[in-house]
Amino acid sequence: MKLAEALAARADLQRRIEQLRSRIADNARYQEGEEPAEDAAALLVEADTALDELRELIRRINATNSRLRLGDGTMTDALAARDVLRMRHVVLADAAAAASGSGGMGSAYRQMRSELRQFPALPVAELRSKADAVAQELRELDSRVQEANWTNELEE
Repeated sequence: MKLAEALAARADLQRRIEQLRSRIADNARYQEGEEPAEDAAALLVEADTALDELRELIRRINATNSRLRLGDGTMTDALAARDVLRMRHVVLADAAAAASGSGGMGSAYRQMRSELRQFPALPVAELRSKADAVAQELRELDSRVQEANWTNELEE
C-alpha cells in the first residue's frame, strides 16, 4: 500500500469513527415502550474495532514518515515545516489585510471628513510580498510531500 493510500484510509476511518460516535450518542437512550433505532452496544464494539485499526494505521504512517527521506530531512521534518509554513502564511496575510484597513481604500481611509484618519502600522506591500513567497515555498514543499506519498510504500 502506498503512503497516499494509507492517508486516504486514515481519513475514511476517522470519518467512520465520527459517524459511529454520533450514532452511539443517538441510540444510547430510548423511551420506555420503544426500541432504539440501532444497538448502541454493537456500535460501540464496531467503533472499538475501527479505533484499533486507526491506531495501527497511524503507527505505520508515522513509522514511514520518520524513515522516509525527503530533501535534507525526513518526511516528518517536511510535514512540520509545511504546518509552520501554513501558519506563517496566515499570519502574514492576516497582518497585511488588517494593516490595509477595511475596504482596501488606501493608507488614509476614512468614511467622513469628521472621522480620524487611520494609517497602517505595518508595511502592507512588504507583508503581501512575504506572504506570496511563503505561499510559493508551501506549494513547492507540498508537491514534494504529495509525490513522496504516491511513490513510497507504507511501513509494516
